[in-house]
Amino acid sequence: MQKRTLGNSKLEVSAIGLGCMRMSAGHGEVTGTKEEMIALIRGAVERGITFFDTAQVYGPFVSEELVGEALVPLRDQVVIATKFGFNFGPAANSKPQGLCSRPEYIRQTVEGSLKRLRVEAIDLLYQHRVDPDVPIEEVAGTVGELIRHGKVKHFGLSEAGAQTIRRAHAVQPVTALQSEYSLWWKRPEEEIIPTLEELGIGLVPYSPLGKGYLTGTITEDTQFDPGDNRGTFPRFSAAARKANRALVDVIEAFAARKHATPAQIALAWLLAQKPWIAPIPGTTKLQRLEENIGSTFVELTANDLQELDSATGQITVEGDRYPQELERMTYR
Repeated sequence: MQKRTLGNSKLEVSAIGLGCMRMSAGHGEVTGTKEEMIALIRGAVERGITFFDTAQVYGPFVSEELVGEALVPLRDQVVIATKFGFNFGPAANSKPQGLCSRPEYIRQTVEGSLKRLRVEAIDLLYQHRVDPDVPIEEVAGTVGELIRHGKVKHFGLSEAGAQTIRRAHAVQPVTALQSEYSLWWKRPEEEIIPTLEELGIGLVPYSPLGKGYLTGTITEDTQFDPGDNRGTFPRFSAAARKANRALVDVIEAFAARKHATPAQIALAWLLAQKPWIAPIPGTTKLQRLEENIGSTFVELTANDLQELDSATGQITVEGDRYPQELERMTYR
């Protein structure tokens, strides 16, 4: 597996990471048992993946526990990233009740993450979404304090706007930004990626396969599990799925010529954008995990990239990526 360094930091990760959100309930039907998910995570390490992504809100908390249990015997071989920033009620399985990045709350929830992940220090700690009620300087300063105390190694942001990134970075160097980025969501190219390049910050694209849509396996006839959050996203309405098939058709045709799958082309395109980009596709299936790893062997020439960008750029993607209340939490 190829390795990449996130920006100017010394944090080295596998070129392809593993997003663990859908390995626990809360975002859709979990198709495997806990034991199968642990085996998948450990199988990923055997295949060269060293970068694992989770968050407090996944479950909530169940994903961190799963990742912690799976990786505790492999701790010295991996980089574990998690996220704070949602407010939870007093019950153990409370659903998030808005955002909260108050310094004392960050400290409190990080202690919980350390225990669930079974680590002495979190390799990469992201603010999951920017809290408009807490100055980002306070957030960065609090994480910096946790770094000095040895509880966190690197600071990250998720779905933050360019000016917020600059303000945070001035207080505590930001190692990585996690943001959606793919062949059907290129907005980071407008302002975010130039900012990251200027400041020496890595980019960790989530949903690099368009939440599964770019694989070509989701059609207008697909029926989502009632708990699958994609069913509430405008971009995943039946009408949008039908309209957006044109984008998948372009990727599939290109993939056939390159003797690759659409997923591999979508990931290879991301890897070719910058050497400090490390996408984190999620899966619960070993076959898909190996397919995603295969993207690192797909070579795209400058002409290939120009062709892909030109062809996909001519297609208008239908549907907002999130409902308004969720989209308002991004690019702050």
